[in-house]
Amino acid sequence: MSQNTIETGPKIRLIEKKDNAMVAEIIRSVMTEFKAVGQGFSITDTEVDDMHGAYQSKGSAFYVVELHDRVLGCGGFAPLSGGDRLTCELRKMYFKPELRGRGAGADLLKLCLEEAHKAGFKHCYLETLNEMKEACYLYGKQGFSHLEQPMGNTGHTSCGTWMSKTL
Repeated sequence: MSQNTIETGPKIRLIEKKDNAMVAEIIRSVMTEFKAVGQGFSITDTEVDDMHGAYQSKGSAFYVVELHDRVLGCGGFAPLSGGDRLTCELRKMYFKPELRGRGAGADLLKLCLEEAHKAGFKHCYLETLNEMKEACYLYGKQGFSHLEQPMGNTGHTSCGTWMSKTL
């Protein structure tokens, strides 16, 4: 008798300290894939090596996405640096190629927006690259609108797409 295995979909959970190295590798590999390296990109942010520690304060959360017990994606939110107290920023939402196209992006985005709203935020801001077409499509589909200029003071001066959404 053969045993059937049931394929389970991606699972989202809060980041744990043990995830730091894998999350840093995901961020660096995806940013490199899209040629988003150097100053002005999130790849140079000091928090990349300790995402768990960077998202422990009130009004922030960071998640990982697992598939078959492997961390393959991440993303979260925190108050927008240099913004008003009602605006958060969607941060570092990246996925390895084998996770893309499985609905994990929509699920993680929905979770982040729900939790940001529960935390008291009224607006969500994000920065991305024009080249990340699938991400831009997802954000638009979820109600984000394009902005003419960046908000806050994120330090990501090389991003060319800015969007926001009312929560």
